[in-house]
Amino acid sequence: MLKHLFGKADRYILGKFFSTYVVVLGCFVLIAVVFDITEKLDDFLSGDATTSQILFQYYFNFIPYYAILLTPLLLFLSVVFFTSRMTNQNEIIALLNTGTPYKRLYFPYLVGAAVICGLNVYANHFFLPQANARRVAFEDQYIHNQHVRTEDNIYMQVAQNTYMHLQNFNGADTSGYKFSVNHFNSGVLEYKLRADRIKWLPKTGSWELMNYQLRRNHGITESFRQGRDTIVKYNFKPEDFDKDVDDIKTLTTPELNRMLESERDKGSDTLAFFYIEKYGRTSFPFAIFILTIIGVSISTRKVRGGTGIHLVFGIALSFSYIMFQQFFSVFSTNASLPPLLGVWTPNLIYLAIAFFLYRLAPK
Repeated sequence: MLKHLFGKADRYILGKFFSTYVVVLGCFVLIAVVFDITEKLDDFLSGDATTSQILFQYYFNFIPYYAILLTPLLLFLSVVFFTSRMTNQNEIIALLNTGTPYKRLYFPYLVGAAVICGLNVYANHFFLPQANARRVAFEDQYIHNQHVRTEDNIYMQVAQNTYMHLQNFNGADTSGYKFSVNHFNSGVLEYKLRADRIKWLPKTGSWELMNYQLRRNHGITESFRQGRDTIVKYNFKPEDFDKDVDDIKTLTTPELNRMLESERDKGSDTLAFFYIEKYGRTSFPFAIFILTIIGVSISTRKVRGGTGIHLVFGIALSFSYIMFQQFFSVFSTNASLPPLLGVWTPNLIYLAIAFFLYRLAPK
């Protein structure tokens, strides 16, 4: 069955497809590792991490991150490179002269793209976040271990119609100053809690409030209570004050969905970053199909300059794709463009380019 479906030419193209991709990806990942070692060499030498930890805890999780990140663009360049060489050596013309329709030529390319796209989608949703978590944990322990943030003027919606403000928070001792929680009902302040100092209690997952004042509004009456200290459980933790949007890359998609629900309830202003990460885990691998079609369409045209001209055009398209991707991501986080549209728009633009180039390709 497979022999009938995949002819000798299909297997030949698939072999070149995967082998060229592996070689190109390996070279670029090796370059990324060398640059990273150069950048972090002082940290490795002055830190407590052993060689085994650096290799297995850091670089074994560093390599998948860059391999998957670079895959769509490097696969595109691989397709342009080996297909252009086949064109210059008249192998494409020989295939077409056997009676193979031009559109049939795309079949082995799309099969290879489907395999790599499927692996990338699975990795983006499940495998890569776990690898990122191990890599980030290593960096936090051995590279960024002396970095402690202090946050000022923290505002957060902690529940529906309930808002928290903290004037200052010190990550070193997980304590803050000038804390308040306000709850509104139909636009009317119903509950106000203030405290001079707040301290995180990790064993109980609660907060200790010191020198607090509690005021409740009961319509025409009002109650007031104050005390030296009390313990209250809230749905926010110290890490919520020091949250880096890059930390969402360490969450698997089910974890990311739960985080989205929590952040939505809190009225977080970083929701767009969460949605871009979620949708991008599928949209970016899908670009493999589009870029593969573009790569075949431009590489099967025989031009003066051969492979060099094809590669220059391919690199220009790669950089323009990255530019569009960054532009629409920024537009989604800082403007009103929906994140789903923001992450898929570059693919839609390049899908139109792929269709145009396919129609222009020599048949």
